[in-house]
Amino acid sequence: MKTNKKTTSNCNPFDFLTEEIIFTILDYLNDDPFSKKSLSLTCKALYSIESHHRKTLKPLRAELLSRTLHRYPHIEHLDMTLCPRIEDSMLNVVSLACKDALCSINLSRSRFFTNIGLSSLVSSCFNLVEIDLSNGVELNDLAAAAIAEAKNLEKLWLSRCKLITDMGIGCVAVGCRKLRLICLKWCLKITEKCLPSILQLQHLEDLVLEGCLGIDDDALSTLQQSCKSLKTLNMSNCHNHSHVGLSSLINGAENLRELTLAYGPAITEDLAKCLHTFSGLRSVKFDGCLVKCSGVRAIGRWPRSLKELSFSKCSGVEDDSLSFLVRAHKELTKLDITCCRKITYDSVDSITSSCRSLTSVRMESCSLVPKEAFVLFGQRCELIEELDVTDTKIDDEGLKSISRCSKLSSLKLGICLNITDDGLKHIGSSCSKLKELDLYRSLGITDEGIAAVTFGCPELEIINIAYNDKITDSSLISLSRCSRLRVLEIRGCPHVSSKGLSAIAVGCRQLAVLDIKKCFNINDNAMLQLAQFSQSLKQINLSYCSVTDVGLLALASMNRLRNITVLHLRGLTPNGLAAALLTCRGITKVKLHASFKPLLPKSLLDYIEAHGCVLHWRDKAFQVEMDPKGWKLHFGKSPEAP
Repeated sequence: MKTNKKTTSNCNPFDFLTEEIIFTILDYLNDDPFSKKSLSLTCKALYSIESHHRKTLKPLRAELLSRTLHRYPHIEHLDMTLCPRIEDSMLNVVSLACKDALCSINLSRSRFFTNIGLSSLVSSCFNLVEIDLSNGVELNDLAAAAIAEAKNLEKLWLSRCKLITDMGIGCVAVGCRKLRLICLKWCLKITEKCLPSILQLQHLEDLVLEGCLGIDDDALSTLQQSCKSLKTLNMSNCHNHSHVGLSSLINGAENLRELTLAYGPAITEDLAKCLHTFSGLRSVKFDGCLVKCSGVRAIGRWPRSLKELSFSKCSGVEDDSLSFLVRAHKELTKLDITCCRKITYDSVDSITSSCRSLTSVRMESCSLVPKEAFVLFGQRCELIEELDVTDTKIDDEGLKSISRCSKLSSLKLGICLNITDDGLKHIGSSCSKLKELDLYRSLGITDEGIAAVTFGCPELEIINIAYNDKITDSSLISLSRCSRLRVLEIRGCPHVSSKGLSAIAVGCRQLAVLDIKKCFNINDNAMLQLAQFSQSLKQINLSYCSVTDVGLLALASMNRLRNITVLHLRGLTPNGLAAALLTCRGITKVKLHASFKPLLPKSLLDYIEAHGCVLHWRDKAFQVEMDPKGWKLHFGKSPEAP
């Protein structure tokens, strides 16, 4: 008798794996959605297993929501930020499909739904713990009342919900007693009247009141109760309070860990003293505030060392007071002194000698710091992971020293006119973990330096080499080796062409943000390559390029494309633009020249905007831009051309 036996060549190796092992494989592929999709299409069994394994979903198109949720019945986290138009009927679909499995939903980029849809959502999905309704400029107190029915809610974002008032916030605070985070950023209609009910939340840890202009000293002084559980408070851009009101608000908040007062009252000795008793305070941010020397010194007398301190864009920070402060707070790990233009070598000397555990330093535009000071970071602070020295006097010796920081992942060197390829080679040879590099207008860098970085830093994800006439296709071909590259900014590089960008498209499949403005030699050929290989592309600036209707239509077919700028494209016609706008189903933002507006049918524009796309019309004439050394970029000509 003959028996039918499967040969080894016909066996599917996944048949021998348990479901748990396949789940582990799928978890490993979470950062590579294309590979996960390919795996799920291998066979019916894997297709079924993957559908039951997925817990997080980020739909590309709202009209496919019902079908997608049917395919994935166990979704816990739903991110709708790629779907600009979400109507009540779609939220009803979510409520029926997800029910008690859904734990979080992000609607921060979606519009057109009302309190009716939200009510349907929270009544069916009663296990919701996180809801993000940021940018809901049309949502009102009825929407807040609907949210109040989410009894298990722990985190709620209402940023820029400008129609919601104290009454709506009061309803939320009464109904959602488990809230741990509530963000009311730029909720312009709220006042002190909603604060008592918020502060009574027994589990509240994070409170964001940024831009809530209706809250002032008089209002805060009326508060009778405190919130002992509060750990993080953000009162940025609140101009109507002083240390008196702040003291009332945080009175009794013994667990306060992080405080942000950016663009608010002056940092005086009185304000610093009112925070003196908070021994658990670890992070304070005073960005954009007027700083008094007495206030800085008072911070230096706090009983315990801070971990994070930010004086970004603060006027009044000087060597003596800053040095006194860092000598007291030796455990600092993050320091931001961006645009503190009065500090010199002495401050850097004190910072690096006192705070040896620094992992993040931001000091853009500290123009009085000499080049010799930057050597100190590499000599004394080798744990640095993030360093921003944009628009400073750092030179190659400084980069050589900084290359000792082997954990460096982010380095910003924009408008650093003293650095060359020699310095960048040290970074490339020693900082293999580098993920972000900013070389904006750093004119001493050429293809040679870029090649050194790409060879030594294969994990590079973000690079900016904008406005450099020495960068050519050779740099882009080098960068194409960085398969994890997500953000590429090469605007104003006149010597790159479609050849180099095509190499990027093929080699960097995760590319999401691309700026090629004023790259005059990039044309449709590169767009066709992007459309074929760069399926993750979300944002692109094509202004001043040589792209025509053909290239724009190719890009319009990309499912993930959301944001596009097309100013001064001489090869673009009204018909081509109209066809592209109709093809881009998921587009949310388009910047166009105003000259196109009367040439496009009003019905088309109404249709596009009704589907959630915002059209920004710009009436700017062609611009000639200058770099710090005075060279010009002329349309169609290299800087050397007569």
